[in-house]
Amino acid sequence: MIATSHGGAVSALFQNSTDSAFRLPSRAGEKIASFLDQNHFERPTLVLDIDRVAERYGALSRGLKGARIHYAVKANPEPAVISRLVSLGSRFDAASRAEILLCLAHGAGPADVSFGNTVKRPTDIAWAHAQGIDLFAADSEEELAKLASFAPGARVYIRVLVEYSEADWPLSRKFGCGPEEATRLIGLASCLGLRPVGLSFHVGSQTRQAAMWRPVLDRVAEVWREARAAGFALDVLNIGGGFPAFYGEPVQEAKNYGAEVMAEIRARFGDEPTYIMAEPGRGLVAEAGVIAAEVLLVSRKRATDIARWVYLDIGRFSGLAETEGEAIRYQFETTADGDDAGRCETGPCILAGPSCDSADVLYEKRPVQLPLALKAGDRVRILACGAYTTTYASIGFNGFPPLDVICI
Repeated sequence: MIATSHGGAVSALFQNSTDSAFRLPSRAGEKIASFLDQNHFERPTLVLDIDRVAERYGALSRGLKGARIHYAVKANPEPAVISRLVSLGSRFDAASRAEILLCLAHGAGPADVSFGNTVKRPTDIAWAHAQGIDLFAADSEEELAKLASFAPGARVYIRVLVEYSEADWPLSRKFGCGPEEATRLIGLASCLGLRPVGLSFHVGSQTRQAAMWRPVLDRVAEVWREARAAGFALDVLNIGGGFPAFYGEPVQEAKNYGAEVMAEIRARFGDEPTYIMAEPGRGLVAEAGVIAAEVLLVSRKRATDIARWVYLDIGRFSGLAETEGEAIRYQFETTADGDDAGRCETGPCILAGPSCDSADVLYEKRPVQLPLALKAGDRVRILACGAYTTTYASIGFNGFPPLDVICI
């Protein structure tokens, strides 16, 4: 079954092609690689293997034994992804009214959805509570006051600021209260008639090894013990996301990663948290998606330049926003990658998008090694693009269309 988004009928998106120029074994996964080999796309398109999402969900579930997965919808809100995860028993972390509505529309019950954004519009709080959503995040006095007014009696967990993250994409500063503030906010929530049930945190997106969780867990465990000592019967621990995908640097296999994280949690919290929430997003869907793109231009600014400039038909404004700061290092395959024996001479390239904006540069500080034979018209596969691509794509900056999606 093939489902499409953003682009209308399938026939308008791609043309069948049986003579693929991708001769070497692909890291895209057999199912996606076969589909891409047989089709040529007119514009950038994300091809998403829903079965691969299900496989990763199973691996993480087995590793995170004793925890419940709340998929972070913001990573990829494709209806086919939500529907499959509902069928597998997943729960969901939603950041907005639209995400809550999406989950409910595809079969999730209100008890399966938490409103995990710590910055919410009062009308959205009231709407969510009226739908039966009863679990909310907060990290400030004013947010607690809003919850008390518009979701009276709701359960709430306090998000703690993570100050020492080893993640490739840290999420510090914007979200969470200082650890020293958490117990006071729990007390305030109780005084306001809310039901404070626990703590949440996020180690940072793309935390490549489970051992990197240790200093964060140490600090959160201190806050947990302080709150319990103050008389608050906490029983919910939301460990957030951070589960990694492969972008060129080694990452642990999903099941083993999850098992190690759970072992570290139990070593610090014992059996006190009776409900542990995990919110994988990237770790569930990233490696299930590949973007099919095209080279528009290869050039040098000067004849003496070592690095070439390679311009793609997709850039930071059309889906690759996570190249900001060059933190997420996507992997590439091209039709110029080599012959059947794997011979391919490469050189450094500065990678850029197609828009008339000087900020639309993907990799410049650390150039990407691409084939010297690369030229305009060559096709490119961008791997592990199932997370944070379609949702970051603009609706048409410079007239370039949003990223198309095909679910297979």
